[in-house]
Amino acid sequence: MNAPSRVTIMSGPPSTLTPVESGDHPDPLAHLVFVSTTVLRQALDFVSNVLTDDDQLTRPSKSLPGSTIGKHLRHARDHFTLLLDCASGDGPYIFSYDTRTRNTPMESSLSEARIALADTISRVKAVAPLAKLDQPMTLNAITPFPQTFETTFGRELWFTGLHAVHHWSMIRVIASEQGLMLPDDFGFAPSTLVYKGSDAPLGKAKI
Repeated sequence: MNAPSRVTIMSGPPSTLTPVESGDHPDPLAHLVFVSTTVLRQALDFVSNVLTDDDQLTRPSKSLPGSTIGKHLRHARDHFTLLLDCASGDGPYIFSYDTRTRNTPMESSLSEARIALADTISRVKAVAPLAKLDQPMTLNAITPFPQTFETTFGRELWFTGLHAVHHWSMIRVIASEQGLMLPDDFGFAPSTLVYKGSDAPLGKAKI
């Protein structure tokens, strides 16, 4: 896997998003891009404006044995990277979420985490719009039994975004152990935010 390119993209308020990013575009793929980039921006904002020390990334959780904030950030980002690497290559589009690289720099360095997350946001915005929502893909998985599933790019982009939200919820638990406060929508699924009538970007039913 190639190392993240050295780019700097800071997250901005929802008002800075383009129409395609803001969910106003009728294309379902554009909606998925909006959700994915919004979820990733939550993490980028977290490591840019909430965490202040590298140690916070590696401090073990008391409630979730073996878990750290850095591990959850890396794991969630890996899924985006593996999907985008496959989608941007030549077919046949065969991939696995299980071929991940552990103990990467972003797990223990805030600066590396910012770079990695910003790079992933850029890649989603660059790769996803060029793909087809119904592009056939083959997913290999260990469940722990070897399994092969036929899927599509759109389904997997949806999954990677919601999978990240799941890990943000666990980050929320670890952050609370460290006395850190997070935005009310951090770690909550869009369906939950819509149900609650949240004003958060992912809580708007039009998305």
